[in-house]
Amino acid sequence: MGQLMPLLIVIGSLAIVLGLFTALAGHVRRRGTAGGGLRGALAAHDEAWHGTAADSYYELQVQTDRKVPLPDDRWKREPRSGRRD
Repeated sequence: MGQLMPLLIVIGSLAIVLGLFTALAGHVRRRGTAGGGLRGALAAHDEAWHGTAADSYYELQVQTDRKVPLPDDRWKREPRSGRRD
């Protein structure tokens, strides 16, 4: 019994920790608080190691926060001033 007790303590502790992580994951999913923290951590990593990825992240954030889309005049046809025959 003396040799079995440390093994049971380790297995019990592991089960308790996994149960707490499961409860925390359920809480985070219900509240929706996981996205912002993870996104911020990845943005900091990208800013340190991948400059273009950080630029893309910030550009996407600006596009997401924009209320009104920017006008896109490239696709509008304007009447031609002169005729070419």
